[in-house]
Amino acid sequence: MVVKSSDDSHALDLQELFDTIRKYQLKLNPEKCSFGVQAGKFLGFMLTHRGIEANPERCSAIINMRSPSSVKEVQQLTGRVISLSRFLSKVADKALPLFSCLKKKKRFTWSDECKDAFGQLKECLGSPPILSKPVIGLPLLLYVVVSDQAMSTVLAQEDGEQKPVYFISKVFKGPEVRYNKIEKVALAILATARKLRHYFHQVIVRTDQPIRQVLHKPDLAGQMMKWSVELSEFGLRYEPRGPIKSQILADFILELTSPNITEVQERPWILSVDGSSNLKGSGAGIILEGPDGVLIEQSLRFDFKASNNQAEYEALLVGMSLAQEMGVQTLIARSDSQLVTGQVTGTFQAKDPQLARYLEKVKEISASFTTFSLSHVPRDQNSRANLLSKLASTKKSGSNQSVIQETLKKPNIHIEEIDVLFLQEEHRSWMGPIIAYLEHGTLPTDADQAKKLIRDSAQFTILGGKLYRGGFNMPFLRCLAPSQWGRVIAEIHEGVCGSHIGGRSLANKVLRAGYFWPSLKADCTAFVKRCDRCQKHSNLHTAPAETLQSVLSPWPFNRWGIDILGPFPIAVRQLKFLIVVVDYFTKWVEAEPIATISAERVKYFMWKSIVCRFGVPYIIVADNGTQFASSRVQQFCRDLGIKMLFTSVEYPQSNGQAEEANKVKLSGLKKCLQDAKTNWVDNLSQVLWLYHTTPHSSTHETPFRLVYETDAVIPIEIGEPSFRVTSFSEEGSEEGRRADLDILGEIQGTAHIQEAAAKSRAVKKYNSRVLPRSFKQGDLVLKKAQPHQISNKLSPRWIGPYRILQVVGNGAYKLQTLDGGAIPRTWNATNLRFYYS
Repeated sequence: MVVKSSDDSHALDLQELFDTIRKYQLKLNPEKCSFGVQAGKFLGFMLTHRGIEANPERCSAIINMRSPSSVKEVQQLTGRVISLSRFLSKVADKALPLFSCLKKKKRFTWSDECKDAFGQLKECLGSPPILSKPVIGLPLLLYVVVSDQAMSTVLAQEDGEQKPVYFISKVFKGPEVRYNKIEKVALAILATARKLRHYFHQVIVRTDQPIRQVLHKPDLAGQMMKWSVELSEFGLRYEPRGPIKSQILADFILELTSPNITEVQERPWILSVDGSSNLKGSGAGIILEGPDGVLIEQSLRFDFKASNNQAEYEALLVGMSLAQEMGVQTLIARSDSQLVTGQVTGTFQAKDPQLARYLEKVKEISASFTTFSLSHVPRDQNSRANLLSKLASTKKSGSNQSVIQETLKKPNIHIEEIDVLFLQEEHRSWMGPIIAYLEHGTLPTDADQAKKLIRDSAQFTILGGKLYRGGFNMPFLRCLAPSQWGRVIAEIHEGVCGSHIGGRSLANKVLRAGYFWPSLKADCTAFVKRCDRCQKHSNLHTAPAETLQSVLSPWPFNRWGIDILGPFPIAVRQLKFLIVVVDYFTKWVEAEPIATISAERVKYFMWKSIVCRFGVPYIIVADNGTQFASSRVQQFCRDLGIKMLFTSVEYPQSNGQAEEANKVKLSGLKKCLQDAKTNWVDNLSQVLWLYHTTPHSSTHETPFRLVYETDAVIPIEIGEPSFRVTSFSEEGSEEGRRADLDILGEIQGTAHIQEAAAKSRAVKKYNSRVLPRSFKQGDLVLKKAQPHQISNKLSPRWIGPYRILQVVGNGAYKLQTLDGGAIPRTWNATNLRFYYS
């Protein structure tokens, strides 16, 4: 169905629809299509320019129906009535006699009540109301009426006149029949909200019942608390009923309240109170009765010791405060305490200082009523309040079934010192607009902001001068100002019972403790992120921080990597270390065992194993060992024009070629030696020979062939002669050798391409795991603790903070302490993390 009020836009919408149908090759049945219609049937209802009308065929089916003579016919009738219930005002009340015919264990009888009910339904369906379509931007009005057996609501909208949008009726079942009127009104609103959830975006509940005051109290009992929390999500507003501007709603509104609103407002409310004190505790019972059967019961338990007279005064004060919250103007109070009644009326004199303060408090609150009186009644006429007070004083909180259950922490005459500065901060904070609206009805001038404030404030209430928000973990959460929530977070995170939990867990713990502010989760996460202990004991990084930088050597013996392997088991001449160098191009390895690590040994090894055998290299890559970073080794390299590069601290991947060669040699030594571990020096040449004559996975060639342009003859070819051994001739060998030397460059070039391809695949796989993490000059960071800085399991994994002194590039950084002292060597981003202060 395509519906538009404008002809031009309607044609455009149809064009778009047909384009979509043609695009996906769909087909329509012309016999089932109608265009340009002014009215039509949709989902069983008639849609016209006037609004939504009941289907005349369905109405006629009920009007022309004869009186049922069996249960089955009554079921057919009720089913047809329910299908049209959205058009019928108070249909549950009208059809109640019909529903009683369907009860089991009861013989079918078509009584006069059923006949009258059937006649009323036919009369209503003779001219059913026309329901209007909601206008976007205008609030919806909800009117509620409840009876002993059913509830009815109507959703309407006011645009010059009030037009009905939807009628809802429901028959009370089981224990719902025994609810008092306030509970029935709350249930009616909740049932309507559940059924018409898609309408409940901007709804005003118009009723003269004190439902708003009851639902906003924090100490509701049982299901009333659940209903209050559930209704808080809809942002409902409550207003007095006011005048009715629609003749269609007259029948519905007639039974909602008494016709004379002034008489209702002037009719007095009756307050019955009683206090009780015994060895198990003390409490009070309050019953507030209003016009039209309104009944509010409250049980009050004291968390402090109170005498019987004090309990009577507390019951009276709480009852008067409850009436004040309900907007009562005329109040008649009843108590069975002669002392309290006599002191309030002036018959008795209050000599006790504490009772005198209670009397002064009563007179102060009574001044807010237009008319207030207190009279003494016998105990037998105050039995219900007496029972509530005894239950409150003897049972645990929440054990009885009164509507409101409250625990009084301190006496009402207790004088609190109010922090004026804090109150000013509350009004200046995010709570200010909400408090202003709840206390004085003040709204922002901007319409959108006012609408948002009305919707949001439905979840808040003011109790004892403090703002609370309705929650799901607990009924009410205390709202905090910025100066308060910092202290709460710090205490829960690192206080007496704090365990430095994560941000999300900290937010949940703050909520369970009963506190709220709008940015709670973000503030908790930020606090944990700034916590010094949490940062220093956080997990190490597993994902790389920078993309892989592959290193390619342009020609053989141009770039070497050097490293020291050991210590090994002590061999002859006290040899226990191994100096290893590897060429980045050919993968050729040279190694020499040494007894001690010193700069002189490193310098001699470079001269003998690299310079004298393969020439002066361009670059030598080493780690940050003192033997490589010594001034003598660096001076030796400068004299020969060798560029010495050092890897980042705790980041051996920077010299991966040497590290990989060490891994292969160490594995070979382990497999060759088995139990004879001290003979590793004698087996070193064999391991190097195996490495030189084995094809490398990146070049697909052996290091020996890349260096000498021929494959080495291995011992097995002598024991079991191979083809090249048996067919060897000096003349042909010399000629073939010269040809091999001519194509040496081609073979090395092919190996170089193969190596570049292998490294490209490795880079692609490595970079798929990268989580970029870079730093700027001046950033504060923590660096990974080195092994000698970790003394036990409880030592921090990160130390610092330090400041980024220089961005070297490719994930390497130079650091300095906070007082300006430089940290030697570079550090890779993998071993650094941000420090939040």
